[in-house]
Amino acid sequence: MRLDFSGRVALVTGAAQGIGRAIAQSLQASGAVVHVADIEPVGWAADAALPVHKADLGERAAVHALVGNVTKSTGRLDILVNAAGGVRGQVGGPIEAVDEAAWRAIFAANVDSAFWLAQAAVVPMREAGYGRIVTISSGAGLRPSMTGIQAYTAAKHALVGLTKQFSQDFGRFGITCNSVAPGFVRSNPSTERQWEAYGPARQAQIVEAIHTRRLGAAQDIANAALFFASEQAGWITGQILSVDGGRS
Repeated sequence: MRLDFSGRVALVTGAAQGIGRAIAQSLQASGAVVHVADIEPVGWAADAALPVHKADLGERAAVHALVGNVTKSTGRLDILVNAAGGVRGQVGGPIEAVDEAAWRAIFAANVDSAFWLAQAAVVPMREAGYGRIVTISSGAGLRPSMTGIQAYTAAKHALVGLTKQFSQDFGRFGITCNSVAPGFVRSNPSTERQWEAYGPARQAQIVEAIHTRRLGAAQDIANAALFFASEQAGWITGQILSVDGGRS
């Protein structure tokens, strides 16, 4: 099956590195016009062929301005892939050590961003009678998180719930909404730090628990996201796909 996105316009958030970057590059390689956005879009500046937007996606006004800029320049928005999120530099610890700012920072990045993006993107998609929304959740949205960060687990569970709600709300307009839930992927500085912190013994245990006996790569997640974004996935919505080598 060949996935062809010629003539489609996509917005990929959290695209400065790792999974988001792999998704953006894969969509572009498959023919889509791709806009990328991140709070710090380092690394895209030299790529003049790909429009880059800097935005704090936890802010409603910034998100609506972002989507407005994309639709103004292209006249449409067919695909939204929200890969923004992550642990915002935090590490796991006892619940009594979590302050309000740390809790809210993770929700802003993982949940607020997804809600504001869908709120803005659904308008042009509804008018066109077509849309694909793909969220990047996590295995932490389906069970306790390996990070030990309570806010991250809660936020990813919330993102899974939002994805299912969006599916119900938008499906009648020709808009599908699905989520890819990655297993452990060493795709950015945060996941590298987490991996190193486990140490050799724990690393070996993690790999042994994966059926394929290997960690995932950003491209593994991108492959799943592109399928959900494709024409071929038109009757698939409200689904959460674990891409974790069989760990789940």
